[in-house]
Amino acid sequence: MTANEVQMREDALQMANAAIKAVDPEVAVRDRIKVEQAEDKILLVAKEDRDSTHALGYDLSEYDKIRVVSFGKASAAMALAVADTLSDALSNANAPVPQVDGVAVIKDDHATEEEMRTLTEKHNIVVVSASHPVPDARSVAAADEILQLAASSDAKTLIIACISGGGSALFCSPRDGLALDDLMAANSRLLESGMPIEHMNVIRKRLEKGKGGKLAAAAYPATVLSLVLSDIIGDPLDLIASGPTVPDPSGWEDAWNLVEEYSLNAGGDHELPRAVLDLLQRGKAGQFEDTPKSSHPAFATKMDGQQLSETILVGNNYAAVMAAADEATSLGYNPVLLGTRVDGEASCVAGMYVAMAEMLARQRHEPNCKYPIAALPAALIAGGETTVTLPPMCKGKGGRNQELALSAAMKMADIGLRDVVLASVGTDGTDGPTDAAGGVIYGGLVNADSMDAAKEALRDHDAYTFLDSAEGSLVKTGPTGTNVADVAICLIK
Repeated sequence: MTANEVQMREDALQMANAAIKAVDPEVAVRDRIKVEQAEDKILLVAKEDRDSTHALGYDLSEYDKIRVVSFGKASAAMALAVADTLSDALSNANAPVPQVDGVAVIKDDHATEEEMRTLTEKHNIVVVSASHPVPDARSVAAADEILQLAASSDAKTLIIACISGGGSALFCSPRDGLALDDLMAANSRLLESGMPIEHMNVIRKRLEKGKGGKLAAAAYPATVLSLVLSDIIGDPLDLIASGPTVPDPSGWEDAWNLVEEYSLNAGGDHELPRAVLDLLQRGKAGQFEDTPKSSHPAFATKMDGQQLSETILVGNNYAAVMAAADEATSLGYNPVLLGTRVDGEASCVAGMYVAMAEMLARQRHEPNCKYPIAALPAALIAGGETTVTLPPMCKGKGGRNQELALSAAMKMADIGLRDVVLASVGTDGTDGPTDAAGGVIYGGLVNADSMDAAKEALRDHDAYTFLDSAEGSLVKTGPTGTNVADVAICLIK
């Protein structure tokens, strides 16, 4: 590595860490909700934006129970922030206060022992672990427990749902006629197909009991406030964790069109289980009721003008990208923001980043470049979520960020690009089924001696193994407790 590359690698990782810290779920939730004493009332106030003057208000004297249900990779931290906020205020109240209980479903190893103990012993919130990205029997048991809790609620219950990326797998109960094995196989086929997460969730909504507004419908006539940490490009509330508490605008026809588009039908490259295909076909034919729409009473407007089910977005990819850009500026780079809607095949997106980096690098020798992207040193920063299309029975180890990083290293080697560093990181600290958050590479990582091995690793979708052999090329943050998709940083000097 050149001296520049050594320093740029440290800088890129510092920017990535700043991005992750900016979307810490506990901070994000505490920024949005407060409990205030107003005359003889205790009000839970939920701000729609950190700096907004407009807020939702809930008079806690109107409720006998407050139930916190939380699922997703940020589940523990979000539930704890809500419970602590409520506890701090209610413990000092002079009037009768609602009882607090609930369920938090966490991904394995995504909560500390102290978090779990505090939630259970102090706040009466049951903590259960489940599998991600493919659901398991624990996911079903957890989802059923939450649905039962919702169904046992009444008009004097306030349900606070904390929802984050990964919730689709952690809150997963197959509808009648399907078994967990059907859902597990379906999820595997969806992942193999390279389908974007927002498309996957259109199908998932129809296969389960709680997705697509069904949790809000089960809770009716309770009041529902959802706090959402978005992991999907564009923050579509109906698709994050498959939209369990918001109306579903999609239908059976949309789901079936995706089956055909991504070759998921019988005899297709990624054939879904027969029971799933039968269900989708029968739904398309009008034999099954669809997901709740905006006309469902669970989404009705109350006398105070608020809806019975309201949603607040507490954090997203944009916040992470902006934090990375702020850090880049503080380190002396000129940031170029490429947006937060970057998607597509990871190897192709890598080519775009390298092409832009090459154009910027030309300015080293062309100081009077006619159309400069930015002055050097520059930082290309982007957010979003790429995909990797896996062949059947793929045994490679890696994830989309690792594959993007390896692809970029190979392209830099092809064109002899040096003094360029790229880091691509999942904000949740987990990239694919590995212990790495992503990869960080430089122009000389792949050379003539290692190019064949790099090509083999990319072909076999085994980026983890290759990057692990190159010291310092895997980014390992451990579980971060948050999840707002990915951040890519490309530095050029």
